[in-house]
Amino acid sequence: MKSLSACSRRDFLSALTGTGVAMMLHPLSSWAISDIDPRVAAIVAASYGIDTHNHVDVPLTKEDIPGPDIELAGEMKRAGLTAICMTFAVDYQQLVNPGDAYDRFLNGLTAMDAELAKNRMKRALNMDDLRRAKQKKQPIVIQSVEGGHWLEGQLDRVEVGYKRGLRHLTLLHDSDASTPLGDVYTNVPVFGGLTKFGADVITECNRLGILVDLAHCDGNTVAMALKVAQQPVFISHTGLNTQLGTNPNFAKMMYKRLISKENAKIVADAGGVIGVWTHLADTPLAYAQNIRALVDVVGVDHVCIGTDTKMTPAYRKPGSGFGGDKGKGQNGGPQKPRVGERTNEAWADQKAGFYYAVVDAMLKTGFNEEEISKIGGGNFCRVFDAATKK
Repeated sequence: MKSLSACSRRDFLSALTGTGVAMMLHPLSSWAISDIDPRVAAIVAASYGIDTHNHVDVPLTKEDIPGPDIELAGEMKRAGLTAICMTFAVDYQQLVNPGDAYDRFLNGLTAMDAELAKNRMKRALNMDDLRRAKQKKQPIVIQSVEGGHWLEGQLDRVEVGYKRGLRHLTLLHDSDASTPLGDVYTNVPVFGGLTKFGADVITECNRLGILVDLAHCDGNTVAMALKVAQQPVFISHTGLNTQLGTNPNFAKMMYKRLISKENAKIVADAGGVIGVWTHLADTPLAYAQNIRALVDVVGVDHVCIGTDTKMTPAYRKPGSGFGGDKGKGQNGGPQKPRVGERTNEAWADQKAGFYYAVVDAMLKTGFNEEEISKIGGGNFCRVFDAATKK
C-alpha cells in the first residue's frame, strides 16, 4: 500500500505544523486537551487509528431491538480512533435449536444498523470508505462477526452477510459451531485443524471480499488456512506467549490464547498481520512494550492493535440475548464493569483516550512516527484493502 504510506507521511508533516487544529478535530471530552502532548496529538490526527477487534454489545433477540442508545461516535472520538472492527458473537449463550445462531446473527446486524443510524455513522465496505472517513474526521466501523456459528453449514449465507455489510469474519470463537470450521485453540483438538467447510468459507470470503481473521484458531488450523487463502489473513487479538504479564493465575488462564514466536512468523511470512490485545498489560507503557516484543519477532509491517475491549457499555438485559458479553452479575443483573473492559478505560491510571495513550506510550518505547502509523492502522489497512478490493 505505497499510496497509503505516502499519504500518511504527508498528513503527518501537515499535522505537525497545525497541532492545535489537530487536537480540535479529536475532542477528548472529559480529558483536558492541555494534557495531551502536541506530538501525540499530531500523530493521532495524521494516522489511521484502528482497533481491529472491539465489541459493541447489542441485543440478539428481535423483541429487544433496537436496544439502548449508545454514544459510539463520541467514544471513538474520545479514543482518537478512525475506525473499529465492530464485532459481536452469537455463541455466548448456548445455541440449542437449529436456526438460533442465524437468527441471532441477523438480529445483531439489524441492531447494529439502528445504532449506526443513531450515531450518524456508516460501515466501511472497502479502503475508499476508510479514506473518506479519515478525510472527513468522521469515525467509521468495519462490520465483524466472531465465529461462523451462524452459517450452520450453509455456504450461501456468507454472501448474505456480505450484502448486509460484513467485511471481517473471525472463523472460530469459544465453542464449536454445529458445522465446525476448525479447531478452537482453547479446546481439545478434534478436527485435525481446518475442516472442509472451513476451507470453503475462506474461499468464499476471498471471492466476495471479506477479510478472514484466524483468531481463536489453533496452530494446525492456522497453517492449513494459510494454504487455502488467496488473500492475506490476519489474527486480530492475541499476544506473544512469552509476554505473560504480572499475574501468574491470569497468565495461566490466558496462555492457550497466545501465539508462539514460531506461529507468529508463519503468519507474517504469509503477509498477515497480528493484533496485540491489552489484556496482558497493566499500563499503556506495558502495552507498548508488548507491541515491541511482537515487532521484534515479525517486523513492524506485521503488527496491529486489537484490544478485545468494549467501546460502549455492555448490553445486559436479564433473560435476553446479547452480543459480545459472557457474564451477568448476581441474580442475573448488571455485572460491574472491570478495569480493562472498556476501551477508553483500559488502564486504571489512564489520563487520555485510548489511542492517545497508546501513541504516547509507543513514543516513550522508542517507536518513531512512521512505525506508529503502521501499527496504529496502516498495516491493517493494507490487508483490509487487499481482501476487499474488487
